[in-house]
Amino acid sequence: MTTTLETPSPSWLADRRARAASLAASLDLPSFKGHTGWEFTDISSLDLAAYAPAGDGDAGAVERAVPLFQGLEAPYVLTQVDATTVVVPEGLPDGVTVTSLERAAAEHPELVEQHLGTIVAGDDAFVARNEAGFAGGLFVHVAPGVVLDRPVLVTVVQDAERTVLNWRSLIVVDGGAQAEVWEQYVSSDPQRDSLVNTVVELIVGENANLRFVCGQDLSERSWIFGTQRAEVARDGALDWVALGFGSARGKVRMETKLAGPGADGKVTGAYASHGRQHVDFDTTQEHAAPHTTSDLAFRGVLQGRSEAVWRGNIIVDPGAQQTDAFQESRNLLLSKKAHADAIPGLEIQANDVRCTHAAAIAQIDPEQLFYLRSRGLREDAAKRLVIEGFLAALVERFEDGPVRQVLGDALERRLGAVLG
Repeated sequence: MTTTLETPSPSWLADRRARAASLAASLDLPSFKGHTGWEFTDISSLDLAAYAPAGDGDAGAVERAVPLFQGLEAPYVLTQVDATTVVVPEGLPDGVTVTSLERAAAEHPELVEQHLGTIVAGDDAFVARNEAGFAGGLFVHVAPGVVLDRPVLVTVVQDAERTVLNWRSLIVVDGGAQAEVWEQYVSSDPQRDSLVNTVVELIVGENANLRFVCGQDLSERSWIFGTQRAEVARDGALDWVALGFGSARGKVRMETKLAGPGADGKVTGAYASHGRQHVDFDTTQEHAAPHTTSDLAFRGVLQGRSEAVWRGNIIVDPGAQQTDAFQESRNLLLSKKAHADAIPGLEIQANDVRCTHAAAIAQIDPEQLFYLRSRGLREDAAKRLVIEGFLAALVERFEDGPVRQVLGDALERRLGAVLG
């Protein structure tokens, strides 16, 4: 295990942090009814003052945490516990940088300063707090034309009770390059009361390709807030996967901007909740250039009295002709007290486009159960098969191989936890 001590912030970053801290002090958190997009997620019970900033982490917490992504063969690993980076990758190919964001700011200021904060709104209450207080973090840079043909696995472990961890990722894949990054947020204890505030920036250059898999299986007593945004240049491609299994409440915002002609964005999301969990995903597919494509699919399984919200918006900017965009959200309710809201939206300002959406909320079809039970299956086994078939449509969006296997296994384990 390689331990890395963060270097002092360079002056330009220290100045940015100071400005962000001042801004954060002046920005109220979004209210239940006073902010667009927050109508279904009430965070009035959140007391930020009750959560101290995450401090030095204990590397032993990695062994106590259960990883979300198991069995992934990833030779390049970065691990952080609380505010301490405890493992950094070694043996990286030429033209590839993977390190903590704080270290990168000191050692590669020309890259970090050029990109940090350029595609997220700095005047957001959660983003400002993140910029003022992020520790460690992730920086990935792949130089033009370089193909990183093995995955990078990033694990963030929250260990200390009643702390807030501001996690920041900046991933830059330059023109013609290729990379795959898996990022997981987990707790060292299933009863940990904590808060994670994550900001992710994905910058995909011309003719570049990035697969980004991001999932959280935090303690179901915790909060999570995510501001995640991607920008894809001409003929670039982004394959983005999101899994939301843990936490008690929170909201994750995922925005994809197809900024150059020929850009493509594929977004796949899954959540599985039980008890009184409240899951909220807010997605945007913005087409800012002609001849761009996007394909988004979310599926959720809800048990107990849990709740889920998915709000999706396709935006087609003026002049973005020949846009082809699709979005869908489908939810399967496993109990009569579970509740889901699926809210698709379209904002189209061009006249030569194809934009479609679909949303569905349903319970298990009794005819399907009857068919399976008539062939000798017990009710619980028949129910499990129906649910697995519902989720299989997401897994099948990926080619045969490690990605499909790891994601399928993660969904299967979570389903076992939800069904009990």
